[in-house]
Amino acid sequence: MSASTTRLRVLALLAGLLLVPPIARAQSQQPTGQKLAFDQSMGNCLACHTMKGGDVPSNVGPELSDMKARFPDRNTLFAILWDEETRNPQTVMPPFGKHLILDKREINAIIDFLYTL
Repeated sequence: MSASTTRLRVLALLAGLLLVPPIARAQSQQPTGQKLAFDQSMGNCLACHTMKGGDVPSNVGPELSDMKARFPDRNTLFAILWDEETRNPQTVMPPFGKHLILDKREINAIIDFLYTL
């Protein structure tokens, strides 16, 4: 994609945002942790984990349940989602933060959701 095409897309996006009311814009920019976790293009947790609310059981990774009891230190869970390869070089879990799949806000939203499980 050329620089001019990229600029045009950015301008079109910005123009569209100006037409959306600020409250709707804020809500649309803040997807829920569950939505992020279940979204195949974002967290995609269901590809490897079974969890409440998921419709496809998987056994690649551990079941995601009792998360607050299993990970009382939120920073530990954040580190796992950010880059599990640091803790376990043999993991198949993607380093969501390190590879810019999810940003810090999105990871924290997923943790908020996981703590409800």
